[in-house]
Amino acid sequence: MGDILVGTASWADKSVVDSGRFYPSPAMSAEARLRYYATHFPLVEVDSTYYALPSVANAQLWVERSPNGFVFDLKAFRLLTGHHAEPNALPADLRRALGPTEKVNVYYRDLSEEIRLELWRRFRTAIEPLRHAGKLGAVLLQFPPWFVFGRASFAHITHCAEMLAGYRLAVEFRNKSWFGEKTRQEVLAFERTQGLTHVVVDEPQGFTSSIPQVWEVTDPNLAIVRLHGRNRETWEQKDLPSSADRFNYHYSAAELGDIAALVRRLASEARRVHVLFNNCHEDKAQRNAAAFTRLIQQA
Repeated sequence: MGDILVGTASWADKSVVDSGRFYPSPAMSAEARLRYYATHFPLVEVDSTYYALPSVANAQLWVERSPNGFVFDLKAFRLLTGHHAEPNALPADLRRALGPTEKVNVYYRDLSEEIRLELWRRFRTAIEPLRHAGKLGAVLLQFPPWFVFGRASFAHITHCAEMLAGYRLAVEFRNKSWFGEKTRQEVLAFERTQGLTHVVVDEPQGFTSSIPQVWEVTDPNLAIVRLHGRNRETWEQKDLPSSADRFNYHYSAAELGDIAALVRRLASEARRVHVLFNNCHEDKAQRNAAAFTRLIQQA
């Protein structure tokens, strides 16, 4: 049976800090929050690296502020996985290299080859302290809802794998075309051939962005489960007060029990399983992660 590590997506989400229900005080420093979080869970997902390129300095601080054996999964910077970003999301020198643009948002395809390669280089350099310390779990390639099954998409995933050669990569899709009746086996076979970790998701169903639960191991070293909650009303709702409202859901004890049985099955096939609660509305993720940990330990 492989190890099962349980944690949450982010340790400093504004919603959990403002709730005042997990951390002793909302006024705690960034350092104190990470140290406190790491006394409760052995795993965390870094969400900030999706919004902006990480820095070597921050990665080194994460290493220093977490205990031996603690694991960080990191989201890849959004432009690298086909999401859009405002030009000011780029570092100043790369923004200047991009040149004037009338576009509100830019995509990977809008960047020159030189800028693309530099983004990958900086991302790799920034996360190296975590890998050197043995604290880097996986880099999560989370693709956007408009990233659909097809030859061009497979080619971009392969490109990402080449740019991050030597790192453990996990793939999460957000378009149902990837796991239809006619595509599922091809996608899983591709992930296995490329050595990519398939991300099992739990999320509301019935939308184009809905991915069914596919409890498969494609990398014998690691399986990842990301739990987004089951709030259908907010899943694709626009103009929510905050992104956390999209994940406003608390798993019941019965739901956690059902998920735990499936996670144990993954652990029989993979050396390690990461279970990440992304229902990051107030302290729901932390409460569910703590309850899930107790379930796993009781087995």
